[in-house]
Amino acid sequence: MKVTVLMENTALEGCGLTPEHGLSLYIEYRGRKLLLDAGASEKFADNAQALGVDLAAVELAVLSHGHNDHAGGLGQFFRLNRQAPVYICAGAAGPVYAEHPDGRRFIGIDREVWTEFRSRFAEVEGTSPLTEGVWLVPDTLRDPAFTGRATNLLYQRGEGDFIPDDFRHEQSLVLEEERGLVVFNSCSHTGIVNIVRGVLEQFPGKKVFAVVGGLHMFGRDHTGLNCTPEYVYQVADTLKKLGVEEIYTGHCTGEMALSLLRERFGPGCHALSTGKVLTL
Repeated sequence: MKVTVLMENTALEGCGLTPEHGLSLYIEYRGRKLLLDAGASEKFADNAQALGVDLAAVELAVLSHGHNDHAGGLGQFFRLNRQAPVYICAGAAGPVYAEHPDGRRFIGIDREVWTEFRSRFAEVEGTSPLTEGVWLVPDTLRDPAFTGRATNLLYQRGEGDFIPDDFRHEQSLVLEEERGLVVFNSCSHTGIVNIVRGVLEQFPGKKVFAVVGGLHMFGRDHTGLNCTPEYVYQVADTLKKLGVEEIYTGHCTGEMALSLLRERFGPGCHALSTGKVLTL
């Protein structure tokens, strides 16, 4: 499996690519071409072109969840690619918001894109096979000891009625390799430990050897974390106990959490960056 990072918050030094707060991964797997997320804007497509990635040839695409830093480039993707469905978890196109110091902001899928390209979105529920060795798995486990620590993300139930987002619209893309399963989850809002445990429940007897994506540990205060260092260590220790050998992370993880994960998890913890190519 070959994974090319089309968009992440950072870029490899000297690569000439444009980073932004978002994530997009191009995956080549058993002769198939997949796209996970489309960054926050059409810039992911510019990076793809610079890297020699033909988005028109993508056969299927997945949206991890309904936030605009993952869905913002979908309009451009649809214009470049005329056939690939975009698989989304039921509810991913719902009214999602973030609470900021200057007010509440809509952070969901662009309404014009949703309306114009509605037929290109394929909503799925439950664990769903996409092609040989590829599944979508919803994030269903909610052990509070490992649930993500973000508190400013909301879902609108009705006029003026906002509740904390439980991220039932978030899903993992799971691919099988000889060493075991690779779990792609772009933000891990429900907690990466819960996500890995949920995947293991769905695939008894199989091993998760790698996780790829953001871990939503970044914080805007002086610590750079939205959790405690002890929580980061606990996540690293538990992933090891679950058999995970490799972590590839970035985007919403944050530099401080990445440093702590590397300290605790060891050399198997790697940073994602725009332009980076992974072989798994």
